[in-house]
Amino acid sequence: MKVVVPPFDLASAELARARQQRLTKPRGSLGLLEDIPVQLAGLQRTALPASRPAAAIVFASDHPVARHGVSAYPVEVTAAMLRNFVAGGAAASVLAKELRVPLHIVDVGVRDGADLAFEQDIRLARAPVARDEVGDLRVEDAMSEATFARAVLAGAAAVDALPAGVLVLALGEMGIGNTTAASAVAAMLLDARGADADTLVGAGTGVSGAALARKRAVVRDALARVGKVGSSLEAVRRLGGRDIAALFGAAARACERGMAILVDGFIVSTAVLALVRTAPAVRRSLFFAHRSAEPGHRRVLEAMEARPLLDLELRLGEASGALLALSLLDHACALHVRMATFASAGVPDGGAP
Repeated sequence: MKVVVPPFDLASAELARARQQRLTKPRGSLGLLEDIPVQLAGLQRTALPASRPAAAIVFASDHPVARHGVSAYPVEVTAAMLRNFVAGGAAASVLAKELRVPLHIVDVGVRDGADLAFEQDIRLARAPVARDEVGDLRVEDAMSEATFARAVLAGAAAVDALPAGVLVLALGEMGIGNTTAASAVAAMLLDARGADADTLVGAGTGVSGAALARKRAVVRDALARVGKVGSSLEAVRRLGGRDIAALFGAAARACERGMAILVDGFIVSTAVLALVRTAPAVRRSLFFAHRSAEPGHRRVLEAMEARPLLDLELRLGEASGALLALSLLDHACALHVRMATFASAGVPDGGAP
């Protein structure tokens, strides 16, 4: 799969970096808040970047692997959460409303899903791939090649459906069983086997004891079934799910359109790791919102040399961490654009490094 990303504008990034050195503060004193506008500047080709307009997309899907008791919740929760999203009761719904960000929920594989459009800033749509048959990754490939391709295209289409001018995109997911799928994909991408693979498998919805042991056994069985893969795309197809494939497609298309991407937790990060392995140039488009409580997330972040903006022990998903981090991008851009320089404020510059 070829992903064509606009070139990063080093000149704009350097102008933004130079401006940071002239603002009325000790140099480097705002830490990562100084790096954010520099990275955005290179993506947006301007020394004075912005974090708005922003949007959020959450992909939802069932996973047949849930039949093995890998989650603390029944599969019916995925469909129920779709209704909760559009009713405004989910965490992502509340955060999106608070931040004035349009929230798009895309059903890419939920049993009893529906094509619905709801109140002003929350929309739910069902992609055609939602009707495809999929497999239990423990004993068979999660997706056929055709279904995988349709799921990737569904992700790209969701980005193409956004209003023109979106600069920052928060990506999220929801689906009972998807931390198991993400753990299997991450283990394959990181070449983790046996006991090493077990360290990537966490509580997800809150499983422990025998349920956690079952979840780890499922991942080990899936890895043994697949053996080696020829590409990151094959890892997602054979071990992932329609939501993970859609995240891959959405991130790829957003990068092609020059957007900055706020990467949510473990599952989104795993999809993005597959994308980075496929198209390394996308790495500069990525902002990693947080480090989740899922043990595999740390390993996935390390593989991309990522510095997460937050560490709040989150493990909810549904773009909650990405939406929380959006406010940091807002503040970083406001400081970059509106702070006085030493010259404009008449403040002596000590010139300290």
